[in-house]
Amino acid sequence: MTVMLADGRPMPRLGLGTWPMDDEEARPAVTHAVSLGYRLIDTAASYGNERGVGAAVADAPVAREELFVTTKLRGSQHGYDAALRGFEESRARLGLDYVDLYLIHWPLPGRDLYADTWRAFVHLREQGLARSIGVSNFTPAQIERVADETGVWPAVNQVELHPGFPQRDVRAWHAEHDIVTESWSPLGAGRKLLDEPAVRDLAAAHGRTPAQVVLRWHAQLGAVPIPKSANPERMRQNFEVFDFSLSPEDMARLDTLDGAGRLGGDPDTHVEL
Repeated sequence: MTVMLADGRPMPRLGLGTWPMDDEEARPAVTHAVSLGYRLIDTAASYGNERGVGAAVADAPVAREELFVTTKLRGSQHGYDAALRGFEESRARLGLDYVDLYLIHWPLPGRDLYADTWRAFVHLREQGLARSIGVSNFTPAQIERVADETGVWPAVNQVELHPGFPQRDVRAWHAEHDIVTESWSPLGAGRKLLDEPAVRDLAAAHGRTPAQVVLRWHAQLGAVPIPKSANPERMRQNFEVFDFSLSPEDMARLDTLDGAGRLGGDPDTHVEL
């Protein structure tokens, strides 16, 4: 299952998140995920596990072209030249000739460098080193700024998204501008989302796990979730969400969970080093 990015490249509809794994944990987790059929692997320079992810990709029993590897620029490397160096450092740790998707991890508007950083990303795409480029945790206004200054729109915006924080306005704006919404913390980690009666009741009704119900919610919204797990059985369950559907009434029931608010930082104020 894939979604077509605005740049014409297909992206898997569900992936493996790797935060907060270290190299030692990431390598076997990615290896097992690939064996289950996962093809989208999400990492970041700030996660400290790019070497482990890259080692698993190198050993994968499938062609490199079948895998979709995403990494992200750390906040301390904003700016044109620093972003180019940051990319090369990530690429070296991953051991890859190219990455499939490269994201600005946070806009850090207080530093006011994300537009120059985006220019470096455009260069990396033109060189074929980053096949697709996008952003993470950007607001529509921040995306409009980089597009206005470069003429290039991000293919993806990876944002916090789960039934407790559904980001309806942001998702609608993404759809209007042909930007794929990718969901981090898709299971609402830390908020006991999977214990909510609405989630548990729907899981029982469909003969599924609570996590499968929530991940199916993402899929039906058109978002790309990247649940993190190092547990082989949960990885398998998380991947099996494309063979059932939630009814409009089911989706409406999950909508009642809105209101929990953010788990992570606010794009307008977050500071990442």
